[in-house]
Amino acid sequence: MSTSPSRPSVLFVCVHNAGRSQMAAAFLTHLAGDRVEVRSAGSAPADTVNPAVVEAMGEVGVDIAAEVPKVLTVEAVQASDVVITMGCGDACPVFPGKRYLDWQLDDPAGQGVAAVRPIRDAIETRVRALISEVAPA
Repeated sequence: MSTSPSRPSVLFVCVHNAGRSQMAAAFLTHLAGDRVEVRSAGSAPADTVNPAVVEAMGEVGVDIAAEVPKVLTVEAVQASDVVITMGCGDACPVFPGKRYLDWQLDDPAGQGVAAVRPIRDAIETRVRALISEVAPA
């Protein structure tokens, strides 16, 4: 990723169990476009994701099955100015001189579409705010 004074190099890292990582990466890619690089520390087939999550994401144009997250590498972290970790807690290695923002993804396991929609919308609001902060247009 290239870095410029007006657009820092930003990396979103998703660390989740099973298909949640793929779901998160698909949604982040959808929200960030080319403004932020999205990588996943793990992935699994989309059929491991709660069907209600698949449906809720489909409502906003996200096809989880079509998104194969890029794999997290040390080099990707080192090449980024800002690292935003999603659902990592202490699981993401910290590199000196990087700016880290971390937040937890609510776990929608076992919940229906009506319960997943507010989680999806809250994630979208938070992610858009983060992107505006670290990678303004």
